[in-house]
Amino acid sequence: MLTYACDLAAVRAAADRIRGIVHRTPVMTSDTLDRLAGRRLYFKCENLQKVGAFKYRGASNAVLRLTDAEASRGVVTHSSGNHAQALALAARVRGVPAYIVMPKTAPAVKKAAVEGYGGIVTLCEPNLADRERTANALVERTGATLIPPFDHPDVIAGQGTAALELLEDVPDLDAIITPVGGGGLLAGCCVAARGVKPGVRVFGAEPLGADDAARSKAAGAWQPQAAPDTIADGLLTSTGQLTWPIIRDLVEGVFTVTDDEIRAAMRLVWERMKLIVEPSGAVGAAVALGDGFKSLTGVQKVGIVFSGGNVSLDKLYW
Repeated sequence: MLTYACDLAAVRAAADRIRGIVHRTPVMTSDTLDRLAGRRLYFKCENLQKVGAFKYRGASNAVLRLTDAEASRGVVTHSSGNHAQALALAARVRGVPAYIVMPKTAPAVKKAAVEGYGGIVTLCEPNLADRERTANALVERTGATLIPPFDHPDVIAGQGTAALELLEDVPDLDAIITPVGGGGLLAGCCVAARGVKPGVRVFGAEPLGADDAARSKAAGAWQPQAAPDTIADGLLTSTGQLTWPIIRDLVEGVFTVTDDEIRAAMRLVWERMKLIVEPSGAVGAAVALGDGFKSLTGVQKVGIVFSGGNVSLDKLYW
């Protein structure tokens, strides 16, 4: 029997660990979106999570799992996105340093947000090799623990708590859709959902311009991200060594949508639900409204994770 980086017991333990620290986000509905999708949709609003994204779940679980000795030396990551802010806040809550490596091309608003949560920012060249080299140098210098954005057992378990809450609120779901970039959210939610309700169907949602998970599922073997090109900037990463086996074996399928479909879904959610979701966060809704997903039979109630709501209001997408 295959063992994965995360199991239901780890997700349940994470839920107990982060209770009272992480928001239990609401599940919201829309008659308009139900009508357009042809079925009932239930949206888990991680756009209303602290730091504006689900990433705070995994970061908090990983930081709280450290021993006092480990935590005292701090944590390190390389991220220009929501994980950077999440880890900085999780470290501040525990009272330990967070060393965040960000590419020097990262938007000033994101750097300011990380620093606002107490993160100590080190800038690097905008490529993966330099990000990793800079992060490893910080680990050597400080003795801090590296906590990557998705490919880490405690991060995956923390992200899975979103699905536990969703199924507690709506136990009779037939399916769950989450966005997939690195795969921490999809893998964690799949382990949690299939553990609690073995018959539930779990799907990934991915931009057509960054479709490595869909290609990997189709090939039955891991495919790297090619040259990603999408407005869903939170989903540019390839799935990881720990997340891919879970997605390969337990996720039923990955649906892709175009950037125009993402824009349309995002605008619909803003206008009809009065919820600010970022492009990456709207990908699941775009899938549910698309013809490919509509053709599935036996699916009446669908849970969809709005993964985040961090958008620059200087730049609207339509």
